[in-house]
Amino acid sequence: MERETDQARDLLQGLRGLVRRFSLAERADVACCGVTVAQAATLETLLREGPLRLGSLGRRLGVTPSTLSRNVERLEAAALVRRAADPRDARSSRVSLTPKGRAAARELGRQEVAFARQVLDRLPEERRKAVAAAFRDLLLAVRGATEDCCPGAYEHLMEGLPVEDENTVTGCGGACRPATATAGSED
Repeated sequence: MERETDQARDLLQGLRGLVRRFSLAERADVACCGVTVAQAATLETLLREGPLRLGSLGRRLGVTPSTLSRNVERLEAAALVRRAADPRDARSSRVSLTPKGRAAARELGRQEVAFARQVLDRLPEERRKAVAAAFRDLLLAVRGATEDCCPGAYEHLMEGLPVEDENTVTGCGGACRPATATAGSED
């Protein structure tokens, strides 16, 4: 049990360090494009998903309506997005990228891939696939643990992350027995 606790602490420490370092790198990447991290996430979401209602965009980004409004206003002022009335509901508006916004979102994506490539290049070539697979397993485990603590609460933030199939135990990324099996059963 103590060994598992130590491993959990090591994992937590490693994740915190990884998140901090990627956050710093992300801030540096987006700063060169003249947008904040939140604004970059808005541009990238609109590039990936197309025009969205403000409420849908806010849910996908996990931000409050007031935060989203401020970000969208700044992006509009920079001519990166435009707001227009929703043709299906005049009370709502939709946000879409302008050509300048589309170019900025693509550049941000290119920079992110280039950074990820630099990270991979620092790993021994023979370990890269294993590291990527382990990272995918870790994402699945985080997703499972998140669902265990708060079912459905973070689903909007999980879009695009790997999904387990029905034959895997929640959160183990395929390394565990099927969810219907129990210790000592032959099912």
